[in-house]
Amino acid sequence: MAETLRFTKMHGAGNDYIYFNCLEKELSDPAGVAIALSPRHHAVGADGIVMICKSSAADAKMRMFNADGSEGKMCGNAIRCVARYLSEKIGGYPDELTVETLSGIKRLTINRRKDGAFDSVSVEMGRAILEGRHIPVDADGLIRDYPLAVGRKTWDITAVSMGNPHAVAFVSDTRRLNLEKIGPQFENHPFFPDRVNTEFVNVISRGEIGMRVWERGSGETLACGTGACASVAAACLTGRCDFDAPVTVHLLGGDLSVTCRSDLTVLMTGGAEFVFEGTCNYPL
Repeated sequence: MAETLRFTKMHGAGNDYIYFNCLEKELSDPAGVAIALSPRHHAVGADGIVMICKSSAADAKMRMFNADGSEGKMCGNAIRCVARYLSEKIGGYPDELTVETLSGIKRLTINRRKDGAFDSVSVEMGRAILEGRHIPVDADGLIRDYPLAVGRKTWDITAVSMGNPHAVAFVSDTRRLNLEKIGPQFENHPFFPDRVNTEFVNVISRGEIGMRVWERGSGETLACGTGACASVAAACLTGRCDFDAPVTVHLLGGDLSVTCRSDLTVLMTGGAEFVFEGTCNYPL
């Protein structure tokens, strides 16, 4: 017998998820719902689903599942949408709030215009993790401009965890990359025991970078918040950008502002947009 589910579609810089109010009851099969609803041409279409749940340690808890049903630890674009959802769809939440994730509790601030209307959300993303085994990768220590053979090419990568693993490769031009071929080779490379998100980054100036991303479990997406943070951290670590200065990250879905401080904590600011609401029957 089918269960009727109510959902809200939202996106942050084009990174779109299907959001469920699970403050009273969580979905019984979130992985299955993600697999069923994420296909672009046969269902709602999204990069995955997000459950907004009760938390005993924060204002709310976020659980996110990729399009392939795998559970992710953290999504910077999704968590901004969670903050706006709590503020405007549910109400009664402050503009400064906390959200529990599998990579820890994150502090968020809703930024407003002079008339009080929503403007953006800033997220304290925590400290970038650089120790190889903790990212994890199959190497010790700092993985900075590390030569890695992927396919028929050797790439210089910098590995960073923002609660999930990232490999950042600096390139001269992101537009000509065949991510449909390269992305899976990175994602499933044995150097990354938990698979990996891969960012291909061109540095425009010390305060501006462009980025394309292949996300594990979802493929190429229009944006990745943790990936933008990892890319700026990697750019600062390799001397391409400056610590303690905001960097504009241009993604296919829009722009984010990211600051990597000298203590390696990262602040990200960006939008969070409602798309539509709906109901569906599960299983489809």
